[in-house]
Amino acid sequence: MSKVDEVYTRIAAADRPEVFITLRPQADVAAEFDAALASGGPLAGTILAVKDNVDVAGLPTTAACPGYASTPTADAPAVAALRAAGAVVIGKTNLDQFATGLVGTRSPHGAVRDSRRPDRISGGSSSGSAVAVALGFADIAIGTDTAGSGRVPAGLQGLVGVKPTVGAISTDGVVPACASYDTVTIFAADLPLANRAMSAMAAAQGPRPFGSSAPLAAPERPVVAVPADLPELDEAWRAAFAEAVLRAEAAGLVIKTVDLSPFLAAAKLLYEDALVAERHDAVGDFLDSADPVDAGLDPTVAGIIGAAARFTAVDLLRARRRLAELRAEAMGEWGDATVLMVPTAPAHPTIAEVADDPVGVNSRMGTYTNFCNLFDLCGLAVPSGVVSETDGTKAQFGVTFLGTAHEDAVLVDVAGRFLGDADIRASWVETAESIELAVFGAHMRGGPLTHELSERGARWAGEITTTPTYRLVALDTTPPKPGLIRDPGAGRAIRGEIWRLSPAALGEFLAALPEPMMLGKVEVAAGETGPARWIVGFGCGADAGAAGTELDRDRW
Repeated sequence: MSKVDEVYTRIAAADRPEVFITLRPQADVAAEFDAALASGGPLAGTILAVKDNVDVAGLPTTAACPGYASTPTADAPAVAALRAAGAVVIGKTNLDQFATGLVGTRSPHGAVRDSRRPDRISGGSSSGSAVAVALGFADIAIGTDTAGSGRVPAGLQGLVGVKPTVGAISTDGVVPACASYDTVTIFAADLPLANRAMSAMAAAQGPRPFGSSAPLAAPERPVVAVPADLPELDEAWRAAFAEAVLRAEAAGLVIKTVDLSPFLAAAKLLYEDALVAERHDAVGDFLDSADPVDAGLDPTVAGIIGAAARFTAVDLLRARRRLAELRAEAMGEWGDATVLMVPTAPAHPTIAEVADDPVGVNSRMGTYTNFCNLFDLCGLAVPSGVVSETDGTKAQFGVTFLGTAHEDAVLVDVAGRFLGDADIRASWVETAESIELAVFGAHMRGGPLTHELSERGARWAGEITTTPTYRLVALDTTPPKPGLIRDPGAGRAIRGEIWRLSPAALGEFLAALPEPMMLGKVEVAAGETGPARWIVGFGCGADAGAAGTELDRDRW
């Protein structure tokens, strides 16, 4: 039985009609899957589910509102990039209507149930996407995230959820929720696959819109901030977070506590103040003119978006000013932390609990997510064990690592250390723009000058050996350091390392380089890091090299 056959058999046996709004014919998916395998793309053999507020050519985009449906003729850029890499779309997934909610129950197509405990919510708004991956209907899924929609479902379903910096991945072809804060996200069962999917989308975008200064790795000893208090968590969920903190420390991460109050205050602005007006700007005209029954409007969603029209432009400006004040206060708390680690979700409520209090439960679910996009943070949600509930069942528990804007690669590095995932070396950020740098002697890992690289966000990428055309000499400098000299007639192969860093970081590094050191091209022999090639690397002036003492060792 082929993989596609297995997936459709699994879908039929699961009896979860609420997961997909549109499921493509099996024969069409099988034909595309075979063609993708033959092409050998980086995601060949991968089945993709797409949240139904993101365009897929030829499939209706409904945002879980039948009356809003239209059929696009082109894929959203995020979908097109994954397809070009070999992923095959299986269908469009259910969601909280117009991506307004964190529970996964606000849809005329039915509440999306938890993959393990059907009486519980799946988390939203990217509910169908997360459950499709959790149940094995897809390998990866596209979601969106404005207030936590790409993280809360990941946490409740035991998945990895990647929420990039706003603007890092195109939101063209996405029905807006709050356009200023919307992001396209990825769900996957593990971090390496999520990273590969993000790489495909980032590569298709070309140079990243926020420039060339993004760090590619965390510092050698990352500082992880954690909340001093954990509102909305019961005793068992607090214990699970305490275990996560211990796990982080065991992974070599340095823990510090922070007051989360300004973060939580900002979170309330997204729905309780004028910032919610963006939701009315997105689809309010449609809701105002549509017949609620004929269009299939969810009453809770319609109420939230409809009420947003009451705010004025002055109200919005005041809310944004208040948001800026809270962000400054929050960043003061953040201080020297590399990342902030929070529980992804504070609890796992039942569908019945949401029905009894749809707004209150939804608000609780956003406790640790709503502030993220408002503060221009990036996020990476990862699994971190289970919680034993009072009814004897177990809930999936997850944490989210949050970083400041453009530090997406730092999150991948820190999360990889937390998970003990040795398969993660390069993050998806490197796909867009990074430069290899060959280093020797004092800048190699463990050397006295390694910090000059790690503090600039450089990532160690492996060991190299030069072609046998170089000499290494001890330079008369303070502090002493080795110098690499090209000498084809009397040279030997010199061992060194490859580091990758952003163009801006390389420029900063070069500007601070003391004489007689210089950067030029170094010829590297074929090896684990790639074929023989010329790359940017350390050297020294000929006069300083002539005065130096020949070294017969490579380590400094």
